Amino acid sequence: MLLMIAIFAVVPAVAQDKSTGGFKGKVRVEVGTPVGVTVVVRQAEREVGRVVTDKNGEFNVARLKPGLYGVTLRKPGLSVGTIENIEVKAGKTRSLGDRLILTIDEGSIAFIKGSVFDPTGRSVPNVRVELFRIETDGNVKKIDGRVTNEIGSFVFRLTPDVAKYRVTAKGKDSEPVSQDVEVDGAAVYRIALAITAK
Repeated sequence: MLLMIAIFAVVPAVAQDKSTGGFKGKVRVEVGTPVGVTVVVRQAEREVGRVVTDKNGEFNVARLKPGLYGVTLRKPGLSVGTIENIEVKAGKTRSLGDRLILTIDEGSIAFIKGSVFDPTGRSVPNVRVELFRIETDGNVKKIDGRVTNEIGSFVFRLTPDVAKYRVTAKGKDSEPVSQDVEVDGAAVYRIALAITAK
């Protein structure tokens, strides 16, 4: 008798799953990792659920009643993404693919922008520029690097956390030159580096 009750208890749960549906997708990000993007599920203006992306940026929303839904994608430092009119059908999981890309929210990021000049004041392209973080104990840790563009410019994008950085430029025939930058929030920090010949 107990076994029959257990079987009958399982049947409605399976039938209920076939009466609902869902959708899945993959979020890509312009910078950083796609883990931890909050996916808020809406029907009209009402929130009906939320999930968080995994380390690959993937998410799966299940047990939704058939109908039209929207999602809002949020992660600090990135722009807010939205998708509207996602149709959910009973017994099906719709794939939204991997074209969901969140770009940097330029209002919540720190930029170190700069230019490299020679002794005559001309901009210098193709100069190696490296970014180091100066730790509180005085140790210096390299975190990024790039080469100046055709007009001698470079840019580093950073989280707006309070920190101290060192930018070092070195041309193939020049001594390295450095400048320290203190970042204390979302803003553009501009520097100019003048390299001199060896």
